[in-house]
Amino acid sequence: MKRLGTVVGAGVLLFLASACANPQESQDNAGDTRPTETSAPAEEQPDRQPARTPPSGGEKVAAAQLDTKALAKGYPVMVWTEDDGRTVGVVAQEGGCGKASVEPAESAAQVVITMVETTPKAPQACTMDLRYPKLTTELKEPLGDRKIVLKNEQRKS
Repeated sequence: MKRLGTVVGAGVLLFLASACANPQESQDNAGDTRPTETSAPAEEQPDRQPARTPPSGGEKVAAAQLDTKALAKGYPVMVWTEDDGRTVGVVAQEGGCGKASVEPAESAAQVVITMVETTPKAPQACTMDLRYPKLTTELKEPLGDRKIVLKNEQRKS
């Protein structure tokens, strides 16, 4: 008899817990077979993967025009131009407490873009994530046929 009381009590508790869990959600979704959207729209989500296509209005720079030998292995490579070649965009990489920036240097033959990740000098708690911000830089002259040399480095602030 004692055992029956325990089983009945546990059943009643389970019933009450499931009934009180989220009654509005059960009623709202009753008969609805569509998936529920639980994330923000794509344009509001942070970039978690490197871009594979240039942003709207950008024109991808051909691989033959890029020199990526100085990039770290696995560094994302996406380069595009905007404004008739006067603006060059890249996908950089940053993580944790790091902040990405770009430093351009131009000559008649090439444009060198150094992607810099700056991290704090003092040790501190940081997240363990990678982000891929899209950064742009203005050129003095349109890119034209010049080669783009990509480099990356890390610095302490």
